[in-house]
Amino acid sequence: MITPYYKSPSHDFNLICGDTFELLPQFNFKFDMVFADPPYFLSSGGISVQSGKIVSVNKGDWDKAMTSEEINEFNTRWISLCCDKLKESGTIWVSGTYHNIFSVANALTQLGLKILNVITWVKTNPPPNISCRYFTYSTEFIIWARKSRMVPHYYNYELMRSLNNDKQMTDVWRLPAIAPWEKSCGKHPTQKPLALLTRIILASTERNAWVLDPFAGSSTTGIAANLVGRRYLGIEKENTFAEMSHKRREELENTNLFFEYRSKIKDISKMDAMEHISFTCEDEQIRDLPF
Repeated sequence: MITPYYKSPSHDFNLICGDTFELLPQFNFKFDMVFADPPYFLSSGGISVQSGKIVSVNKGDWDKAMTSEEINEFNTRWISLCCDKLKESGTIWVSGTYHNIFSVANALTQLGLKILNVITWVKTNPPPNISCRYFTYSTEFIIWARKSRMVPHYYNYELMRSLNNDKQMTDVWRLPAIAPWEKSCGKHPTQKPLALLTRIILASTERNAWVLDPFAGSSTTGIAANLVGRRYLGIEKENTFAEMSHKRREELENTNLFFEYRSKIKDISKMDAMEHISFTCEDEQIRDLPF
């Protein structure tokens, strides 16, 4: 029996603290979407710049460098487990850099998924390249793939077009990295901005959909999901980050903060205007996960 680390009062945010490889096989539940930000395997003694200061890029044992064979085996294992938890019409999004994204793409293809797009996230405020010996790193990639080559997936084309000034949205997204207000409960070393996760969730799910994140971190996926009326299960191995997730979700119980955070994300305002939604924190009854 799995014991949740935290459940929100409305049961739309569920967090388990433990190892994805051990936990996912223990329950039988199907999700509409998976977002995963797996290790990039970059923690090998390098340095970078944050807020004008030189800092180590070592993030923890979970991000230590591995051989290419080990990385391929790791990616194939977790993607296979997540696919087992996806509905036939479900899709999976995986973020990365050149360090791991090619391995992820190969694993998705070998497991029979259909890659729909590779999003290039262009950071509008990237850290400088302190070596001055090559171009500044300013992009990350997010692969979007569907589970079944035969079963259609959901894509909110009209909303994405509306967000892009009534033009088809391209696979290049210019969005900033995390803002100071997103670090109110602390900062995860690989934390993604809410604006990025909100767009991903709005593009590929309908209201009340279930979203799984097997490497939850500080649960940006879950916060974004709840801000737009979706439901979430996150799995996080590190207790420190699980507690950070807990605190971030508890902030949303403050109605003023809930709507303040929504107001800071432009895509949500567009969604509300287009769908004529008067959003409230009280949603229809939410079915529970089997634990």
